[in-house]
Amino acid sequence: MAGEKDYYEILGVSRDASQDEIKKAYRKMAIKYHPDKNPGDKEAERKFKEAAEAYEVLGNPDKRKKYDQFGHAGVKGGAGASGGGGFSGGGMTIEDIFEQFGDIFGGGFGSAFSGFGGFSDFGEFGGTTGRRRRSRRTSKGSNIRVKVTLTLEEIAKGVNKKLKLNKYVQCDACNGTGAEKGSSSAYSTCPTCKGAGQVTQVTNTFLGQMQTTSTCPQCGGEGRILHNKCTKCHGEGIVKDSEVVSVDIPAGVAEGMQMTVSGKGNAARRGGVNGDLIVLIQEKEHPYFTRDGNDLIYGLYISFPTATMGGPVEVPTLEGKVKIKVEPGTQPGKILRLRGKGLPEVNGYGKGDLLVNINVWVPKNLSKEEKKMMETMEQSPNFKPNPDETDKSFFEKMKAFFE
Repeated sequence: MAGEKDYYEILGVSRDASQDEIKKAYRKMAIKYHPDKNPGDKEAERKFKEAAEAYEVLGNPDKRKKYDQFGHAGVKGGAGASGGGGFSGGGMTIEDIFEQFGDIFGGGFGSAFSGFGGFSDFGEFGGTTGRRRRSRRTSKGSNIRVKVTLTLEEIAKGVNKKLKLNKYVQCDACNGTGAEKGSSSAYSTCPTCKGAGQVTQVTNTFLGQMQTTSTCPQCGGEGRILHNKCTKCHGEGIVKDSEVVSVDIPAGVAEGMQMTVSGKGNAARRGGVNGDLIVLIQEKEHPYFTRDGNDLIYGLYISFPTATMGGPVEVPTLEGKVKIKVEPGTQPGKILRLRGKGLPEVNGYGKGDLLVNINVWVPKNLSKEEKKMMETMEQSPNFKPNPDETDKSFFEKMKAFFE
């Protein structure tokens, strides 16, 4: 927690500040760093707890006197050391703070956020019990998942896809409110939960009183009751319709990747938060390229004479055909690497390569003349298998691999 940091400095007050000034300073910090206003922010949570620890001491005249005389040593152990029954030092939790100091917010924590726009319904510290009342439930539309099949050519350059979705959209008759247009008193505060969206029940057990909180059954957590429902959407604020959504898919995506397009899922009831559109990438099988990460593999067949004497050949790429040179005496299985002719890194720099795997085409049917030529060549020492040192090394490595 605060360690040895000065409590007056934490709350930003002078050492001769009045109790009212200290209370106001703590209230201000609690509002600023409240967990509901800063969801998932660990630094804000730390400061929220730090301010509570400082107020625990400075807000109590007796503890404040000891702190002024002896510093932290005079209040070691916090409220627990003085029999106050509260939390103590760094061991306190968020719920401890609400239990201990909730009542300093008086009529309601929601009013404390006036002027902060969207935070006006963040709930409140309720009454004199100090129990934190939760905020009204905000509805969220469901997500929509779609599969998009792409060719390697589209993946290489990136593509914009127009997707027609059958989904829930905001009702245009009531602008998503669910209330009949022109109705001046469409909503009223829920009488069961008094606008909190939740109800609390206290049950007596042999272990003592147990308190449970659940969603209000009358308003479904909204904290308000709708009257004068829209005749088009029947008070839901959403209707079934279709929408065309434009999705920019970056270059380099791969099978199984997902893209999330925020707010393009189903609309939420009565002005809630729209769901998301989740796009699942699928790849269409290419007629002659095989993908290996960002590299592409192509099997090139060359004739026996070309493998023997060498020569230029054409190789397809995703950007068109290119010519490469086959060296004389090229053996089947040799791989030629065309750098930068593969696929780009998704949202990054660099491209993969095109790997050309050489295959020598062996004819199955020969004419009499061709057979005579082959028989003549068979007698030549140059046509007897005689791997050079490079090929020997290759075969040795393959043998070691399979052993």
